[in-house]
Amino acid sequence: MKMKHKERLEDILAILKKHYRNPQTELSHSNPLQLLVATMLSAQCTDKRVNAVTKELFKKYKTAEDYAKADLKKLEQEIKSTGFYRNKAKNIKNAAQKILKDYEGKVPKTMAELLTLPGVARKTANIVLTAGYGIVEGIAVDTHVKRLSYRLGFTENANPDKIEQDLMKLIPKKDWSAVNMTLVLHGRYVCQAKKPKCSECVVDKICPKIGVVTGT
Repeated sequence: MKMKHKERLEDILAILKKHYRNPQTELSHSNPLQLLVATMLSAQCTDKRVNAVTKELFKKYKTAEDYAKADLKKLEQEIKSTGFYRNKAKNIKNAAQKILKDYEGKVPKTMAELLTLPGVARKTANIVLTAGYGIVEGIAVDTHVKRLSYRLGFTENANPDKIEQDLMKLIPKKDWSAVNMTLVLHGRYVCQAKKPKCSECVVDKICPKIGVVTGT
């Protein structure tokens, strides 16, 4: 990476880090199990919708055993508004059964163990580890992080796992825990997919705007 290019990326990260102080996930949760379920539900769904669903869901299902014993059809209907509800319900139930069988009813604390759960890939595992346990093993790459990483020039890859590796090489490990939510918040409220709000962006003057056709 050329020095000027590297310096620009460092400047972008510094500005965003200063703008989004202590960023936190917007998924409502009070323990790692709730965070795991909420994150699984958040695929192709807004956090706002997920929070509306889990507000009632978490009153009924309090333990891994509750989800493991859940009536699948009822669970499907309870999470239906999050989309892809049949697959999500099946994965939540199966993940809970594995947590009971292999992890004594507790959501595991390592990347390798989390990846054994049905429906859990590195993005979900990273979110659970970072926001649920304060353990940093990587950087969660969701649709926002994927889009911004390309627009900001952090990566040329499209594969989430490769994007994560690019970000981990570029960003100091001490910042890994914050970079996901920083980019998520910036992508959600400013650097939006269809119409990025460039005039409101704190890094507008130094952003390379890769792939950006229109802005405000």
